[in-house]
Amino acid sequence: MRRRMVMSMLFGFALLVSALLGAGASAASAVGAPAEFGTDWHDPVTAAPPVSVPKGAETCRVTLAEARFRDFTPYRGTYTPPRGCGDRWSKVVLRLDGEVKGRQYDRLGSLHVGGVEVLRTSTPEPSPDGIAWHVEKDVTRYSDTFRGTRDVEMLIGNVVDDTYTGVIDVRVTLTFYAGRPRPAVPDRVLTLDGGTTLTVPRNSERIVAEVYATGSGGGCEEFWYLTVADPAPYSCKADHGPYREVRIAVDGHTAGIAAPFPNVWTGGWSNPFLWYVVPGPRAFDVEPVEYDLTPFAGLLDDGRPHRVEVSVAGVPEGQTGWSTSVNVLVRQDPHRARLTGGLLADRASEPVNSSVYTPGPGAYRVDTDAGHRLTVSGYLDTSHGRVTTTVSRTLAHTSAHRWNDGETTDALDAVWTDDESVTVRAGGPPRTTHTLRTYTMNGATTIGADDRLRTELVLGDRAAVTSPEGGRSRWEDTYRGDATYTLNVPRDQRHAVGTSSERYRRYGSGGCYDRALATEQGVLTEDRSRC
Repeated sequence: MRRRMVMSMLFGFALLVSALLGAGASAASAVGAPAEFGTDWHDPVTAAPPVSVPKGAETCRVTLAEARFRDFTPYRGTYTPPRGCGDRWSKVVLRLDGEVKGRQYDRLGSLHVGGVEVLRTSTPEPSPDGIAWHVEKDVTRYSDTFRGTRDVEMLIGNVVDDTYTGVIDVRVTLTFYAGRPRPAVPDRVLTLDGGTTLTVPRNSERIVAEVYATGSGGGCEEFWYLTVADPAPYSCKADHGPYREVRIAVDGHTAGIAAPFPNVWTGGWSNPFLWYVVPGPRAFDVEPVEYDLTPFAGLLDDGRPHRVEVSVAGVPEGQTGWSTSVNVLVRQDPHRARLTGGLLADRASEPVNSSVYTPGPGAYRVDTDAGHRLTVSGYLDTSHGRVTTTVSRTLAHTSAHRWNDGETTDALDAVWTDDESVTVRAGGPPRTTHTLRTYTMNGATTIGADDRLRTELVLGDRAAVTSPEGGRSRWEDTYRGDATYTLNVPRDQRHAVGTSSERYRRYGSGGCYDRALATEQGVLTEDRSRC
């Protein structure tokens, strides 16, 4: 507590001095950031917006999990619905509060309620003196799951020994806000029986699958965007290079394709000093990939089980490292017990995946250009007439990967785009929702003759959405980091220095949000809102 009070006082004084000196002076220079990282730094913080909640609504809170993770033993418990807030809610917010100190790697975690994955997360790497952090997530879409008593399972796999001493202490709660649910909240939340079989209600009118897809586990698939194919001489190999694509199939038909987000965990790019205060985008709240499977509702609504399979294209055969749990969110027709329909189109282009290797004297380069297109269309005869849904998705990936002998220089400049249109025709003119997602990664790690490792990295996470109901909205999350430390020495001799920043902007029909953070040697030097 005393440590956090001192850090808070320092931060507050820094912002006050910065304001007095004007926008051109940084808080860090005003109070004097430390010359290098010490044994303590500011608790992790992100620029992402907090979850908006209804004002004045009655609330109920339930503790979902409370555990200290020392190994790979999962926490198991029982969830009971809250009393006093009814069984329909305007908002449900999950909050994870965590603490860890000592020495520890970044760890990946997941939380399941009744078999439904409601959170995938990773952990910050701690300071010797300890850190605390929290994660908030809107989980209103899982309301169907929260209406009954359910088994709870949470795991953050960890190793604690004489070297890695950090025990990960977490508490997870759900806060329920009484009130009328949003119209878009699913009626049912389903999982796959046996991992591959799905049976939906016979009046399912809209079906969306979400896949929590992450490459991890400490092997090369954690850094899949850097892999190369033979004959390029690089330490992480993949048969067809770095292109990855998360696919979902229904009864053998390709039903959806998506670009996975290039997650960077808090030990990523060989440099934890980049992430001690500001993590990379989505590191603490891993968003699932979503697929609109409504074109297949005419097939799925027959009351029989159907085979649903998720695969990650590009992973070398027989190699592990990806986790792809699936939830299925269903909206039902309230006025008809059975719906009928059919599949009209299922057209996919031939995937393109070109990785060109260019050798040089002691330096190497691989240029990748890849992509894929899919269009699926189907109809349903509902209580309000025939509804035709067409989903079109185009993926593209380009990257330039450069390195040298010994990989003492390793650089990547990469862009992924995921362009999706969902068009619904129900008697009148068609209504289209268009979403363009863009992910970028531009950085380099170098090791000098004095064993000083430096990483410079810029990450981008952007989306633009146009919909008939919501108009136009855009958001972008940009991270920048530059950190240096000495390899192969005890922790107190690394002489680490580093700066990082994040700016999250959202604008358009959803309103304005603009927050910027900056750090220097573990001190938060800027926290500014512009809207």
